[in-house]
Amino acid sequence: MSETLKQLQQAVILGEPDQARELATQVLEAGIVPLTAIEEALNPGMQVMGDRFECGECFLPDLIMAAEAMKGAMAVFEPALMAREEQRHVLGTVVIGTVEGDIHGIGKSLVATMLSAAGFQVHDLGVDVPAGEFVERVQETGANVVGLSALLTTTMRSQEVVIEALKEAGLREQVLVIIGGAPTGPEWAQSIGADAHAENASETVVVVKQLLGV
Repeated sequence: MSETLKQLQQAVILGEPDQARELATQVLEAGIVPLTAIEEALNPGMQVMGDRFECGECFLPDLIMAAEAMKGAMAVFEPALMAREEQRHVLGTVVIGTVEGDIHGIGKSLVATMLSAAGFQVHDLGVDVPAGEFVERVQETGANVVGLSALLTTTMRSQEVVIEALKEAGLREQVLVIIGGAPTGPEWAQSIGADAHAENASETVVVVKQLLGV
């Protein structure tokens, strides 16, 4: 791996978005293929931080800054990827969002970034997302995973509403539904007919991979 790629990976680990953008530009100027940089620097950098977070060696703000650094580099790489018509090997397609009535997005965005780093194509719908929008995006993308975040006890019910909407649209058998958020848990997931519950971003990646067998 080139020195620039090593530095880019370190910028992600240290959570330095400006440095990551600058190094991403240097990567392209050096003639390094964007896909190579993503697979050899960005993804491993996020994996390091995910593992550290899982082991209690770093904290949520550290993980968020690493995700911001990755996004900074990706903002540089994405136009180049499109120009080269390069495509990553995609493990699955995920539609994710914070359910209707809930405007908390940090945890959900972190999950989306970690899934993207792990090789999934992720469609992040944002926050306060109505059930119908989840259904529409699954239909549009052919997604096989739906992630539902709820950070309030008053919005947990909206996770069930989305699952019911997927059933009514005939899409429930097509997708795995993963739920998360502070007030949720495995028992709640089982009671509303979700396939799994995940505690954090790193666990979400593990759970989704296990359920898909990838």
